[in-house]
Amino acid sequence: MTVVKRSVSISGHSTSISIEERFWECLRAIAARDGTSLARLIGEIDRARDPGGNLSSAIRVYVLEDALARATCSTTPISGVRNPEDC
Repeated sequence: MTVVKRSVSISGHSTSISIEERFWECLRAIAARDGTSLARLIGEIDRARDPGGNLSSAIRVYVLEDALARATCSTTPISGVRNPEDC
């Protein structure tokens, strides 16, 4: 899986994010589903993350948590991943 470096602006501050293309695609889909811009969603993730944490990692965790929240025990999740708290 290829990691792609992208430049984004968060509250007027430019930064770069190195993230796999599949996570980027999922993040865009989440923003579209929620009716928000990608920049706004990244800003929300940035504000909610641990101050000492890495933004790229926070995005990956956000995408994973979104997928787990949508997974149900009555269906077969992608790659067999389930949220144990939902079962």
